[in-house]
Amino acid sequence: MTLVAGVDSSTQSCKVVIRDADSGALVREGSATHPDGTEVDPQAWWLALQEALDRAGGLADVTALSIAGQQHGLVALDERGDVVRPALLWNDVRSADAARDLVTELGPGAWASATGSVPVASFTVTKLRWLAEHEPENAARVAAVALPHDWLTWRLSGARGLDTLVTDRSDASGTGYFDPVAGEYRRDLLALALGRDDVRLPRVLAPAESAGEGPDGVTLGAGCGDNAGAALGLGLRAGEVSVSVGTSGVVACVSDSPTHDRSGVVAGFADATGRYLPLACTLNGSRVLDAAGALLDVDHEELSRLALAAAPGAGGLVQVPYLVGERTPDLPGATGELHGMTLDNLTRANLARAAVEGLLCLLGSAITGMREHGVAVEAVTLLGGGARSEAVRRLAPAVWGLPVDLPAPAQYVADGAARQAAWVLTGASAPPVWERPATARMSAEATPEVMERYAAAAEAVAARYVENDHSMPDR
Repeated sequence: MTLVAGVDSSTQSCKVVIRDADSGALVREGSATHPDGTEVDPQAWWLALQEALDRAGGLADVTALSIAGQQHGLVALDERGDVVRPALLWNDVRSADAARDLVTELGPGAWASATGSVPVASFTVTKLRWLAEHEPENAARVAAVALPHDWLTWRLSGARGLDTLVTDRSDASGTGYFDPVAGEYRRDLLALALGRDDVRLPRVLAPAESAGEGPDGVTLGAGCGDNAGAALGLGLRAGEVSVSVGTSGVVACVSDSPTHDRSGVVAGFADATGRYLPLACTLNGSRVLDAAGALLDVDHEELSRLALAAAPGAGGLVQVPYLVGERTPDLPGATGELHGMTLDNLTRANLARAAVEGLLCLLGSAITGMREHGVAVEAVTLLGGGARSEAVRRLAPAVWGLPVDLPAPAQYVADGAARQAAWVLTGASAPPVWERPATARMSAEATPEVMERYAAAAEAVAARYVENDHSMPDR
């Protein structure tokens, strides 16, 4: 049996799966936690990776390994290869003003045409502008810019030269200075952000190209962004849509054609196979449920029981869950709001229901955005930690008005990385065929009034955001 390893280095943790290269069968797995925060010393990821690998039984019998990582994070390196400052993660919104400035300077249409996406605070390019403006001494030290999965692959290879940094199309497409159609960096956009374009950028590998050799002689794959990893792990085909409820919420669709959405709702990313991965991403995901559970002093199981005990619409309560600002819609400085409170409806069950419905409506708005830009959505595959919630599973088809497929729980991002590692070993034109996960289909009577009330409340939040002198770019 030939074994391959897949790594998911996410915001909250590092997960490792060891699978059979031919069949995809799971052999063993391990995990370790990451520190909280929106900026993190990359060394914490490295230590977590070592711990997760140890818990997964090590690499002595593993032939190949690939890493899927959280996208957009800025890992700035100096000439010696040392980290200049803690990495700014995708969910760090301090670069919101920088994003608005960059969009204004070039225009949303030009950004969409050049990179497939319009920058928001999550993107690496905006973090480089923030660094140049707020930490010029650190910006001057930057000799290379990497993403989290690039840096981890580089460390595993044992290399120190900056010229040996590598990445893949999927993760590069989330930087804001890479053209996924032409397959090349836009150094003019890098210079627009940082003020210079002489920094080294990771070489972009083909999907099945080797990134070199790691510990115990293991062959390293190119790796990928986490969303591309999930699509590969699920075996999504062109036209199929997934909704992932993790730290963030992600609506993604594998496509044979690129997208160029000047509104910024749909990001025109690449996938891990040479195709495209248009997606809409929300900053708020499963932590909306965490916060509601903490407020009500209940665990997730009891939160679901409470939510399902309330009627659709939560008695008129509407939660707009912008608890950490928001990316879709682009309101990085907004806060969450609870609308429609009365003496009669302010109950524990309605509060729980409003939290679940608010999260689902936020994701439903992203699904609508995908539809408005040419993505046909007839059903969705629901995954991620938030999908373990019984209330989320049962209410999603009602709120979205769509059938929802539930694959068996698994580490799909890490599975996608493992499948890529197996692909590197074959050198074939397509990834190995692994059995697709079995799914259960959930259906329910649609409740469009829930989305309608949410849309009105969200529109009011956006209007107040503008009134409070938070300028919004003209998209």
